[in-house]
Amino acid sequence: MSPSNTEVAALRATYEAAGQGHVFTFFDSLSTAEQTSLYAQLLTIDPSRVNAIYETAINASTTELSAEEGKISPPPTERVGTVIGQDSLAREWNAVGLEAIKAGKVAVLLMAGGQGTRLGSSAPKGCYDIGLPSGKSLFQLQAERIRRLQTVGGGVVPWYIMTSGPTRKPTEEFFEENAFFGLKKENVIFFEQGVLPCLTNDGKIFLDTRSSVAVAPDGNGGLYAGLRAPLSPTSSASVLTDLATRGIDYLHAYCVDNCLVRVADPIFLGYCITRQADCGAKVVKKTDPTESVGVVALKGGKFGVVEYSEIPTELSTATESSSGDLQFRAANIANHFYTRQFLDSVSSFDSQMAYHIARKKIPHVDLSSGQSVKPSSPNGMKLELFVFDVFPFTKSFAILEFERQTDFSPLKNAPGTGADDPETSRRDLLQEQRRWLLEAGVGFSDEKVEVELSPLVSYAGEGLEGASGLVLSRSGVVDSVEDLQKLV
Repeated sequence: MSPSNTEVAALRATYEAAGQGHVFTFFDSLSTAEQTSLYAQLLTIDPSRVNAIYETAINASTTELSAEEGKISPPPTERVGTVIGQDSLAREWNAVGLEAIKAGKVAVLLMAGGQGTRLGSSAPKGCYDIGLPSGKSLFQLQAERIRRLQTVGGGVVPWYIMTSGPTRKPTEEFFEENAFFGLKKENVIFFEQGVLPCLTNDGKIFLDTRSSVAVAPDGNGGLYAGLRAPLSPTSSASVLTDLATRGIDYLHAYCVDNCLVRVADPIFLGYCITRQADCGAKVVKKTDPTESVGVVALKGGKFGVVEYSEIPTELSTATESSSGDLQFRAANIANHFYTRQFLDSVSSFDSQMAYHIARKKIPHVDLSSGQSVKPSSPNGMKLELFVFDVFPFTKSFAILEFERQTDFSPLKNAPGTGADDPETSRRDLLQEQRRWLLEAGVGFSDEKVEVELSPLVSYAGEGLEGASGLVLSRSGVVDSVEDLQKLV
């Protein structure tokens, strides 16, 4: 429905009061359909919030930290745990996590807004097939891990999937076409990360066309605003209200591109629950001080992720006298725990989180001529929030360290790159499952024998004991423990 003159005048006044009235430059010359479209888009943007985000981001980028605020130190040992060499503790934490799952108190948050552009695919990254013998996509692997966990734990684990504007429709269609990979449709909830207007260097909103604002995703930290947003235009329900309705207390959040991710990992959940943490990070051990990865550490006495380039060489190479491990070794893998109460509280400090500025070449419409402009050099900014930007605001933070080979194999690069690509993802997943079989007493006649275990057979190596003593001589896909007999 077209907006009335009164509605347009009211919205125009809001933008003019915020110093952003130029977005209406061409409004009166647009067709009715174009006016309706622009009006609808402008309704979704709060220009005062945009101004506040811009000011906070600019101040954060130009204000020099005091010596104390800029001080970087490793996380305190009392807030860090490890599963490495701690089998007994891991079993205890696993039991606590499974009990929470059985009680229906656990849900999963998946950050899946990215496309597989660098992989040569226009589809959402979760649709990607890393080349496993089964041909399963990342989405299917994760869905089946949830199904297995529901079987082992005895409770329902709802799956909240954050898409972006370009990936939402194809993601939903992919799940529909695949019958939600055996999960109940009502327990798979899609929502969208937000967008923010692209801004000039002095904070003015760019018009992409005469009838639309230039926008960009607000980063994976858009998760937090996305949790508060209505799930549909016709409903006031949000992810947060849905979590409350379901009685969910604990959430596990992760990125779609990690083929090894242990979705709703009971060990990680149990550790954080035992520590009464409101937020937690699963990390892997950084062994090379020059590795281009951020680490969870303290900055100015508050938890955060410190980029490798921010750590002076004398600190990045410093080691523990007892173990020889790097002091700054808690490599961030975007794998987090939250209580629902903490996520509810994010809105109370939302305005204090500084968005990160990315200087970009932003195509736009020239306001004086109405002509499209494609700049050859950066002419403005996109603003992003990172998912770890909430860490400084936690009251009880927990870190748990895992082996990289069991928990982290990201898919970032094009096939054939040799690192963090489909081939390394495939290799790492099959090697992990091979270790499970060996630990269960299953042998292999040859190093070339490749066996892919369905996540429905085993979540993390459990349930394979009945195959002990078998020696596998043929490669294949295993959909049940009995299938292992066929590969002897």
